[in-house]
Amino acid sequence: MARTMTGRTVRTDRQESSSTVGKDLLSVHEIPRTQIAHLLKLGEKFKSMRRNGIPHQYLTGATLGLVFEKPSTRTRVSFEAGMNQLGGQSLFLSASDIQLCRGETVGDTARVLSRYLDGIVVRTYAHATAEEWAREATVPVINGLTDLYHPCQVLSDLLTIREKKGRLKGVKIVYVGDGNNVANSLIEAAAKMGMVIHVACPSGYQPDAPTVARARSQAKETDAEIEMTDDPLAAVKDADVVYTDVWISMGREREQARRLKALGPYQVNERLVKAARPDAIVMHCLPAHRGQEITAGVLDGRQSVVVDQAENRLHMQKAILTEWLSAVRRH
Repeated sequence: MARTMTGRTVRTDRQESSSTVGKDLLSVHEIPRTQIAHLLKLGEKFKSMRRNGIPHQYLTGATLGLVFEKPSTRTRVSFEAGMNQLGGQSLFLSASDIQLCRGETVGDTARVLSRYLDGIVVRTYAHATAEEWAREATVPVINGLTDLYHPCQVLSDLLTIREKKGRLKGVKIVYVGDGNNVANSLIEAAAKMGMVIHVACPSGYQPDAPTVARARSQAKETDAEIEMTDDPLAAVKDADVVYTDVWISMGREREQARRLKALGPYQVNERLVKAARPDAIVMHCLPAHRGQEITAGVLDGRQSVVVDQAENRLHMQKAILTEWLSAVRRH
């Protein structure tokens, strides 16, 4: 047992925790490859323990704050349920219900919340806002989604891919559609873990260029392959994983008509999936807009793993919380 900065008792196990994590989790790129491997093993362990009814209350007495500027289902529930199953508790703090909405600065809020909480999950728009939270808070800040990155989602996706394919190294994942925050984080993860990723997007909707450049540099060390194309049918050849996400992300609603027109040819449908490997899995981080980025037949089809993928958010979130909220690394 150890005490956190706020004086709460946190159960830790040196076999379960690693000292290599930084204070915050803002992007996949910032996490060492060995630490990602450790998180995957820990997520698998938590999944097994939950299914076998084995208690795993490693964060007894800890409190997590969820500061959200955007709506959420999976991120909110997986963190809240995960914290509860780990023996701690969580507080949901909608940005519209706390003093941020009346002009209080992120800095003032972060410094005060750091005196109350053991960690903060931030779900916001600009990535710079999450970075500001991390600078100002003295407790760990976890990126629950920004417009640039969605690391917790993609770490969970790695858990799902390894579960279904038995490995990550050399697995070919093809992302089709809008090169958004999920695509950016998938590219970072592929570079870290030696995967092959092809991203098929129309002109003007490609992933973040600096993220791609940095990932390509990392890929040289891991034998990963990162390719950009505007041809989804060619991209999915030999794909082990076909992945898509919504075309109109939160905050992009005014662009709906233009986006629907540009992204129309990038729908994940039966024809596209048939061009991948026969045993390819289909992934979508949800929520899905059936008939837009993916057809109902594919989303509900035999190759879809979207419900398993959503479940794994819970298990990976618990691994993340155990690592970043652990008192061991603070002493």
